[in-house]
Amino acid sequence: MTTMEEYNSGSESSFHSEEADGIVKECIEGVVGNDDYSQSLVNKWTAGIVERCLTQLVKQGKPYKYIVTCAVMQKTGAGLHTANSCYWDTTMDGSSTVRWENRTMYCVVSVFAVAIA
Repeated sequence: MTTMEEYNSGSESSFHSEEADGIVKECIEGVVGNDDYSQSLVNKWTAGIVERCLTQLVKQGKPYKYIVTCAVMQKTGAGLHTANSCYWDTTMDGSSTVRWENRTMYCVVSVFAVAIA
């Protein structure tokens, strides 16, 4: 059985934003695919993206609690600005934000990983 000390001492348990980015991109593409923006599908897409991201992140078996947010916006020329700020242990905790787009929409997904102490 692995103890928390063993988890915390290895770099395998530290949060890797590049790995999370890849998971998020795969999840977005798996849910939205090549679909064009549709107001009637936005709720389904956002719920599917966050659920799929959480499932894939948890499958990694790392000692983290995850928070995932998702925003989908139609491309109309309007601006979209997002920001986040976290007060946490920067040696173990981490975050990742992915901006994905196709010809009709933007999707912005943020993942926050907080180490379980």
